[in-house]
Amino acid sequence: MPKKILIVEDNEKNRVLVRDILEYYGYKVLEATDGAEGVKMATEHMPDLILMDIQMPVMDGITAGKILKNDPGTKGIKIIALTSFVMKGDKEEILTAGFDDYLPKPINTRQLPKLVKKTLNE
Repeated sequence: MPKKILIVEDNEKNRVLVRDILEYYGYKVLEATDGAEGVKMATEHMPDLILMDIQMPVMDGITAGKILKNDPGTKGIKIIALTSFVMKGDKEEILTAGFDDYLPKPINTRQLPKLVKKTLNE
């Protein structure tokens, strides 16, 4: 059974790019367009991994990630931040918030599948 990955990203072009890459590698992909929808979908579908944008409307990725990591039902789900926040200290702040890893934008299409496999211990 393929691993389920939830993409939480408000930018449609980024979402389509990531979805296409993940589907190519055989993953089942779910999509959400903001942090609140991402939290709801994660709770309902229990994905193996979440790729979470940080800057989004309704609820930002940091808040959504903290909610998921503080919920006993979803705290075990791995979360990778996909973000344009690449200033000194941004990665540390994201990892301190409970994220398992970090991938800067623009998304490196070669690095993404490697990071996903590493995070899922495949």
